[in-house]
Amino acid sequence: MFTVEIAYALPDLQILKKITVQEGCTVHEAILISNLLDQFPDIDLTKRKVGIFGKFAHPDTPLQPNDRIEIYRPLIIEPKDARRQRAKIKLRQYQT
Repeated sequence: MFTVEIAYALPDLQILKKITVQEGCTVHEAILISNLLDQFPDIDLTKRKVGIFGKFAHPDTPLQPNDRIEIYRPLIIEPKDARRQRAKIKLRQYQT
């Protein structure tokens, strides 16, 4: 048995749960054990990407002690588009 963390963040709320799992437990199994899906029924693991410490992971990935599983939300805006918008705003501010 060992401990892992499950992280899920919304714009106004961050959830970080520590759970104890058995050796051989996978990412998917740990998320189910955490009951996070009961709290947030909108999480669809068939569509959401997951990772361990910021690196994408397959749901069948076996866990190691002290891993942090992250459930990612879909992007609201593509990072390149966000940078372009910020650059336009700065350019307008500079011109005035």
